[in-house]
Amino acid sequence: MRLQKALAHAGVASRRACESLITGGRVTVNGRVQRELGSRIDPDRDEVRVDGVIVQLDVSKRYFVLNKPRGVVSTMSDENGRPDLREFTEQVEERLYNVGRLDTDTSGLLILTNDGELAHKLAHPSFGVSKTYVAKVRGRVTPAVIQRLRDGVELSDGPIRADRAKLLPGGSGSAHSLVELSLHSGRNRIVRRMLAEVGHPVEELVRRQFGPLHLGTLRSGEMRELSAAERGALLSAAEDGGRHGEVTAGRPGDGKGARGMRGVAARGNPHGRGGPQDGNGASAPRSERRKRNGR
Repeated sequence: MRLQKALAHAGVASRRACESLITGGRVTVNGRVQRELGSRIDPDRDEVRVDGVIVQLDVSKRYFVLNKPRGVVSTMSDENGRPDLREFTEQVEERLYNVGRLDTDTSGLLILTNDGELAHKLAHPSFGVSKTYVAKVRGRVTPAVIQRLRDGVELSDGPIRADRAKLLPGGSGSAHSLVELSLHSGRNRIVRRMLAEVGHPVEELVRRQFGPLHLGTLRSGEMRELSAAERGALLSAAEDGGRHGEVTAGRPGDGKGARGMRGVAARGNPHGRGGPQDGNGASAPRSERRKRNGR
């Protein structure tokens, strides 16, 4: 397939804009700058990047972000009959899988995809993709407690330390504090256990960021398909050990897309396929979808 056609087909930009990206030296194929229009690539074998951001050339691979509400189990089928992820994926043709899990009582950013290889890389701690959480905890958290989280604590299944930790401004009081914590561990209930270990049990927990994706303004219960820029940022984060700029996972138009692409990428449902979305690219709230379905 010709390079500019492959880029356009992947939703990066129009054919003409992709030609400008190529002639401008912003496209690499297998690590080498490609300026020649009409050059051919194998989408199944070649790695193509725009400004260092990987382009997913396989348009059958789909990626969604969901703001998972509290009370929903992170599985596609719960044997105990509790609310699960099928409510959000039932209108997507492809079979999706969740990347990692969020506890039933934890809300926030959850990635759903049919790309098994990427899901493995994003979920496995050896690839270094960090997740960021905001926790409302009991008691007044001091700078000494924050430093202890950074230095590491000893849990029953081994030591663990936060990649980053800070006390959020205005969140500290005599009864509660707000703590932001980033780590790449995938251990079960790790954030809750760490904070309990330092004497501040979690009362509410939200995942705000996963790798380069930030929750943005996506409302609880909403789901939308990632843009080409966001897909590229995720792929690059997985390949480059989590070292990639932040992009938003809010509604289309909230953010600037993957760093380096400078707004040329399509946003929200880039291939125009069916999904539980409203006119802005985000899924309708659960209550509205229930009305439509007569539930």
